[in-house]
Amino acid sequence: MTTFTTTVESPVGPLLLTSDGTALTRVLFDAPADPSWSTEPCAVLDRATAQLAEYFAGERTDFDLPLEPTGTPFQLTTWQALREIPYAETINYGQLALRVGNARASRAVGLANGRNPISIVVPCHRVIGANGSLTGYGGGLDRKRLLLDLERRVAGAEDPQLSLL
Repeated sequence: MTTFTTTVESPVGPLLLTSDGTALTRVLFDAPADPSWSTEPCAVLDRATAQLAEYFAGERTDFDLPLEPTGTPFQLTTWQALREIPYAETINYGQLALRVGNARASRAVGLANGRNPISIVVPCHRVIGANGSLTGYGGGLDRKRLLLDLERRVAGAEDPQLSLL
């Protein structure tokens, strides 16, 4: 199977996007492309690039892309729950654990969240600490803050959970 790739410049730095030709499979920060991946045109990557540009311009609050992340059944369930967090809103790891059906799985959802291969589109940046603080983000806390600030500005909302920042 062919993996298609492109790199997109963004306000949070270069993003590596990959596709299997039918769905988006990765959006990664600061990742090198595998030399065996194809840089040939790919309609899915074109759509993803356009939608990410709209997101960063404040013109898109929801992504409409076919996604095909690779992970365990628990990770896939967690990543689906992340997609259900409304734009410009945040939840904590305990709330995410409840959404996946196991109130005692805060650490497990945190680990799954950290392994999300489709950053931004699957909004793992919307998960914060129980006390409202920014906690772990694979792209770094500065990027997490930038993404949350962008969404709050576009939505015209203040998130009381983030007032501790």
